[in-house]
Amino acid sequence: MSRIISVSNQKGGVGKTTTVINLAASLAAFEKDVLVVDLDPQANATSGMGLPLPSPKNIHALLAGLADFDGSVVETGFEGMSAIPGSRDLAGLEIDLASQKGREFFLRDRLRVPEMDRFDFVLIDCPPSLGLLTINALVAADSVLLPLQSEYYALEGLSHLLDTIRRVRQLWNPAITMEGVLLTMYDRRLKLSREVEADAEDHLSEMLLGTRIPRNVRLSEAPSFGKPVLHYDVESPGARCYLQLAEELISR
Repeated sequence: MSRIISVSNQKGGVGKTTTVINLAASLAAFEKDVLVVDLDPQANATSGMGLPLPSPKNIHALLAGLADFDGSVVETGFEGMSAIPGSRDLAGLEIDLASQKGREFFLRDRLRVPEMDRFDFVLIDCPPSLGLLTINALVAADSVLLPLQSEYYALEGLSHLLDTIRRVRQLWNPAITMEGVLLTMYDRRLKLSREVEADAEDHLSEMLLGTRIPRNVRLSEAPSFGKPVLHYDVESPGARCYLQLAEELISR
């Protein structure tokens, strides 16, 4: 049975899409079959995996009922990684869904099909907001992975997201859990990074994952080549840390 993880933070620029792409590639390196669902209207995860935009197979078509699950999945060209590509039409679809009955369950109902069971992990890249698309991702998920950048105001707004997860648990998805909080853009040499790490340890305790994702030039460069960093520079610190993250999640 697939393990569905929503990667979410309402703040932009925290390493959310970077985490989805590189965690997927790292899980695949451990011989897991992984599906990436690009639910962000910006569709950066799609282009970051080297997939064309627009794509005839995409998440908008699946949510709008224009395609079924198998008709929405594409191969990425990286072993063990498949995707449901993003679509910039998602922004309009979110408005359309707002008036629909059961609008919180559209993604869950379209993902929870027998065909999905061939994947060990499903990673959902959420938009940087707490709108209806993110609610759909949380309702569909088994757990939430929350990237947190090692910068000032990192914890600001975190309580709002955690409140949203609690609300989703109460109303629509009682089984959802916290996969963990992942510190990104971390540099142990900087006092600021160490201070944010200490604050996160104080406030989040067991929710904080052991892996730290560093600031790394190769991580920043890889999306422009349409590749996960593991396929761009396997020896880079970023690649090694995402492999460590994958190992940490598998061991849970």
